[in-house]
Amino acid sequence: MTDPAIPAATLVILRERRSGALELLMVERAATMAFAGGASVFPGGRVDPGDRALAAALDLPDPDDGAARVAAIRETVEEAGLAIGFAAMPDAATIAAMRAALAAGEAFAGVLARHGRRLEPERLVPFARWRPDHPGMRTFDTRFYLAALPEGAARAEADGGESVRLGWDTAAGWLAAAARGEVRLIYPTRRNLERLARFADVDQAFADAAAHPVRTVTPWTEVREGRPHLCIPDDLGYPVTAEPLADAARG
Repeated sequence: MTDPAIPAATLVILRERRSGALELLMVERAATMAFAGGASVFPGGRVDPGDRALAAALDLPDPDDGAARVAAIRETVEEAGLAIGFAAMPDAATIAAMRAALAAGEAFAGVLARHGRRLEPERLVPFARWRPDHPGMRTFDTRFYLAALPEGAARAEADGGESVRLGWDTAAGWLAAAARGEVRLIYPTRRNLERLARFADVDQAFADAAAHPVRTVTPWTEVREGRPHLCIPDDLGYPVTAEPLADAARG
């Protein structure tokens, strides 16, 4: 029997530069991580019971979506030191204190209460949901959300544990870096970067998200032109919907 997928969430943080470039944040996972070790990904991770409890306390309409939103916010604080989806922007010292408490194992709800902070998870924009099915590999059911970097946000910093470094670049820039062998991208990340590379600003990205209702993407293998390809549906806004299986990094 196939093991159930692990619920997870990830946050695509967008910022508009004065030059007109739309950049997004990616973190490099530690090479020792069991899943996607050494890969560059969007901040995120698995949904834990505390995320579900906090989502329930916030009375969010969809418990699973709500827990994923909370997880995406929490993981972004932990991995990048950024407060996204907060009702009011904490200062850098408060973010550092919250991050340290989370690293020490304190529950997110308790950290927020102690610092007098309230979440507004509805600020996150649903973008995609991926649930790969690879026999013999750990499987995640990951919800992707978009968010604009708030004015006055703290400087993003890797945690030095799960995320060893991070950086900002355009989606096209990240894809070019992967082509040069400077970063490693797994299949879902590559497909989402290709989709994001079509947007010139945050409004375009949000509009595309609204135009394509989220439907779970489970890639499948299909022979095309005599070669096996890893494929995804062609009606979800992705400009590239197939890649030779031999070229597809999956985790």
